[in-house]
Amino acid sequence: MELMTRWTDDRMDDLRHQVGELSRRMDKGFAETRDEAKRTQEMIVGLHGAINGLHAQFARLSMTLVVAVIGLVAAQTGFILTQL
Repeated sequence: MELMTRWTDDRMDDLRHQVGELSRRMDKGFAETRDEAKRTQEMIVGLHGAINGLHAQFARLSMTLVVAVIGLVAAQTGFILTQL
């Protein structure tokens, strides 16, 4: 293959076009990456809120269970005392 020893105006224009196209493709790729990162961040914020909601529900559930167990123990203790 013959090495190019002389750069013609047509060849320079072609290279300029290729570089411009590459630049446009890179800009588009970076924009898509930024959009995807933004969507991912929004998803993480939403998941964080959902996890906080579950945490609050589990806290209420555990408090309800503690109150129920105390009630059962009190009822059982009262039953035993009435049988003595």
